[in-house]
Amino acid sequence: MAEIKTQATKANVTTYLRGIADPERRADCQTLIKLMKAATKAEPVLWGPSIVGFGSSPCVYSSGRVVDWFVVGFASRKSDLVLYLMGGLEPHADLLAELGPHKIGKSCLYVKRLEAVDQAVLKKLIAAAVKRVRSQARQQPTGKKQ
Repeated sequence: MAEIKTQATKANVTTYLRGIADPERRADCQTLIKLMKAATKAEPVLWGPSIVGFGSSPCVYSSGRVVDWFVVGFASRKSDLVLYLMGGLEPHADLLAELGPHKIGKSCLYVKRLEAVDQAVLKKLIAAAVKRVRSQARQQPTGKKQ
């Protein structure tokens, strides 16, 4: 089976952040580092060329394939900050309703600027995602489908 393309690297997160031209976006990324580091108690690691991830947990695909993946993370994209809140966003609908302007994918939360969202709610959302991923990992310690 082919390896996944996005893997933890030894690249420097600070160097990645310095490469973000927009100073407001760079400041938002620094804030996300603080929030995610506090929630996971893990240091930021660059996954692939542009995702800052925190922690590590087995990710089990519906096919049964297991890969190592971060618990939460983010990336600065052209038009949005993308927050990767693994475990799905559906269980967090109540928090999302209070967050402010955003878009969602299955485990991705898209925001333009952190100033536009309620950061207390964002902090709760990140903590809830970490708790959910860690709970799921405890339920499947071998990484096999149950």
